[in-house]
Amino acid sequence: MNVTIEIIKQLRSETGAGAMECRKALEQGNQSYEEALAYLQEKVALMAAKQADREALEGRIEVYSHNHGRIGVMVEINTETEFASRSEVLRHFAHEIALQIAAAAPLYVRDEDIPEPVLDEQALAAAEKARKAGKCEKVVEQIVEGVLG
Repeated sequence: MNVTIEIIKQLRSETGAGAMECRKALEQGNQSYEEALAYLQEKVALMAAKQADREALEGRIEVYSHNHGRIGVMVEINTETEFASRSEVLRHFAHEIALQIAAAAPLYVRDEDIPEPVLDEQALAAAEKARKAGKCEKVVEQIVEGVLG
């Protein structure tokens, strides 16, 4: 019996499924950990697919201002329920995201907003740095793609 409890704990930690779901998966898989894990992963994937089309119409807008208004960040976080949108956890999450964005100090909001000359300059700088490090031309191209990507 103790072995089953340990297996259920391991399944729960790996899949995030409830204890009863893990127990049912083990029963269906003839106490095989691998079969139970495969069953639970398939079930979680199906549940995620069902929820993918649902709209998140409730949410929270967090505004963060730093340095007497010199830096400002506005973040919108959406969720499915009003209850979740009013939770302290979501408020804290939105605040932390805003702080991280402020700390990153992005110059542009979207990739499409970056002017072509800025992209060209970044590509040249990355290529030059890679060449100075002794990278071959094929690797230099990959590094430039990674920097711009």
